Amino acid sequence: MPLVYKICPRDLWATAEARGRFTGAPVDVADGFIHFSTAAQAAETAARHFAGARDLVLVAVDTDALGAALRFEPSRGGDLFPHLYGDLSLEAVRAVHDLPLGPDGRHVFPEAFGDAA
Repeated sequence: MPLVYKICPRDLWATAEARGRFTGAPVDVADGFIHFSTAAQAAETAARHFAGARDLVLVAVDTDALGAALRFEPSRGGDLFPHLYGDLSLEAVRAVHDLPLGPDGRHVFPEAFGDAA
């Protein structure tokens, strides 16, 4: 089961859980798709777009459950990033992890991140 990851403020994710679906963060809504990262991209995404942010969660999502609505598209740097065109059904979510800041100010990813949900 291949996974992609969404870094999200905890309160926004709590709203998604209450609704039963995630419609995206403001940047997702503005861009017309939900931004995800692969395991190899997530740490850089956190550093670049969420530097110093507290109270985040890392949402692990099963790519097979997303179907054709998930597309890997080039970013400005040319790397292929996963984009979901549509809402994220919570049925596709395999795990939700805390994403705290470490003493060095970088986010601390779960143990065995990328190996499992």
